[in-house]
Amino acid sequence: MTRQELIHQIKSKKSFLCVGLDSDITKIPKHLLELDDPIFEFNKAIIDATKDVAVAYKPNLAFYESLGSEGLKSLEKTMEYIPSEIFTIADAKRGDIGNTSKLYARAFFDNMNFDSVTVAPYMGHDSVGPFLEFDNKWVILLALTSNEGALDFQFLQLDVDKNKLHEKVLQKSQEWGTTENMMYVVGATRGESIGEVRKLIPDHFLLVPGVGSQGGRLEDVAKYGLNKDCGLLVNSSRGIIYASDGEDFADKAKECATELQQQMAHILSEANIL
Repeated sequence: MTRQELIHQIKSKKSFLCVGLDSDITKIPKHLLELDDPIFEFNKAIIDATKDVAVAYKPNLAFYESLGSEGLKSLEKTMEYIPSEIFTIADAKRGDIGNTSKLYARAFFDNMNFDSVTVAPYMGHDSVGPFLEFDNKWVILLALTSNEGALDFQFLQLDVDKNKLHEKVLQKSQEWGTTENMMYVVGATRGESIGEVRKLIPDHFLLVPGVGSQGGRLEDVAKYGLNKDCGLLVNSSRGIIYASDGEDFADKAKECATELQQQMAHILSEANIL
């Protein structure tokens, strides 16, 4: 998917909502377990309920790989079911080098037909470059995450130029990709740090997890992260897909997703982006 196609979808749906398909076999409604493929049936219902307001879906690979070959079949069917105009993200956090990265890129882009994949930058350009060789595909680089352990490394100040480590990642990686094929993960719970990130990468899209159940506020994300094209994909996983564990789970997911979309529509309108 091209940048302009993504922007068009954001404006037409008045939304920058990404729904995380972190579909856990131990958390989905119990009545689905009687079906042949409970994970796919769960995803299918969530997609049907949210596709009018979601501009992206983000399956987390761990929830599928943990189920072995059957889980990967569920993922394959899910990818085939997602409407082609909706942006897809393989939340895989790959980060190897050389031929291994090339094979990961082929797996996600050629075989699974994802539009993008999350990539860890710790091993440098060698681990990122192979993913950037595909037309109309995206790398989403881990830049500033919202987990507690992010403080172990990401905020360390470098002796050479006094930049924090995550700032160096943002600066250096702009030599590898462009605003047309590279986004960045920036956690919603980092508040004002999103604004500091935006100063370094004013035109790139940001994938922002952590809104809702993890404590991030949509208003703060928009305040610090919006740019002239919106420039945001805000992810919500548990707050939408597990809004109910009963037979009304899809209806509740639709309610929660629509509520977020309405807030986003207001934000986009106020920012004169629509």
